[in-house]
Amino acid sequence: MRDTVDDGLADLLASTVASVGLELVDVERHAAVIRVVVDGPGGADLDAIAEATRAISGVLDRHDPFPGHRYTLEVSSPGVERPLRTPAQFARAVGEQVTVRTVAGGEGDRRVTGRLTGADEAGITVEGDDVPEGVRRLRYDDIERARTVFSWGAPPPPGRGRGRSGAPARAARSAPPRPATKKRVATS
Repeated sequence: MRDTVDDGLADLLASTVASVGLELVDVERHAAVIRVVVDGPGGADLDAIAEATRAISGVLDRHDPFPGHRYTLEVSSPGVERPLRTPAQFARAVGEQVTVRTVAGGEGDRRVTGRLTGADEAGITVEGDDVPEGVRRLRYDDIERARTVFSWGAPPPPGRGRGRSGAPARAARSAPPRPATKKRVATS
């Protein structure tokens, strides 16, 4: 279960990663682990993540989130399936496939999967064949969690894609290669 991170720490880390040219995507605290997810306009490469790790580590040394206890700091990029939490993150994901889970007690299905076709200050619009009536508007307050969904492309049509041996041939990927970012872990 995810522990909440106080707004003061999130704001402090957001300004810290902004100072190295990145954006704070998410902060989670699990037991004695702080996970920080950062991104940049063209992604976050290893050098950017290393720079962010050093900056975050320095700030956490001064503003210890676990006074008197050891903890692990993990800093990474969000990868191809990334969480969406802020209106700006939703706006950047317009046109992408998303899955959204709504808060309990709301109207309609709790899980909505489709193409994100709009995002403004009030909420988002998701469209698709699996969305009842083809389109659904959700307010940010109605969203429990959301993330982008990466698709490798459709499988070959039946009867196609078999090699000479009769075994299925490897399907060509229709998606771009994953960005060259890796998780970096630093401990303080």
